[in-house]
Amino acid sequence: MASEEKKSGEERLVKTTETKDTKKHRGIPEALFLEDVDDFMRKSGNETAESVLKDLDEQHQKYKFMELNLLARKKRLQSQVPDLNSSLEMVKLLTSKKDGSKPLQSRFLLSDQVYCTAEVPPTEKVMLWLGANVMLEYSIEEAGALLSKNLNTAQKNLKDIEDDLGFLRDQYTTTEVNMARVYNWEVKKRQAQKVQSEK
Repeated sequence: MASEEKKSGEERLVKTTETKDTKKHRGIPEALFLEDVDDFMRKSGNETAESVLKDLDEQHQKYKFMELNLLARKKRLQSQVPDLNSSLEMVKLLTSKKDGSKPLQSRFLLSDQVYCTAEVPPTEKVMLWLGANVMLEYSIEEAGALLSKNLNTAQKNLKDIEDDLGFLRDQYTTTEVNMARVYNWEVKKRQAQKVQSEK
């Protein structure tokens, strides 16, 4: 029963704040600014300011939840980009040294703050960690292509996330303004009723 009531409240808010022209930005619904609160409150299902404020608050919480998810994805991608860059640089270095006869002197990270020195003979193959405890052998050219593709994808995704975060900020700001306008409308309505009852 309570879930049906919640669902109908969300549907009412969607119906009253979204129109055919409402845009979705990569799955994020656009929050429409309530130009005329009186007209909005007269619509079916908007009998009380309390129910409308509750629905707007739920919408606001959804935007905040989406923002938290996007921020987590952004942080994860930001940590991947430097790793991809350093791996790509190493593959480029191995590519430039593969035709030589001298081994490459390298210092690599063994553990936090612990480095080890190694000699790497010229090679045609490299091993790449793909994640989830999976490592695969690639030719140097394939590894370079894969790392370049992954780096470009990560950078594009970061740009998209920044765009989504900007859009989300606008949506929850609009929702906050709508909540304030509905609250102020209710206060004015009560004041008017109080004045009427005193006459």
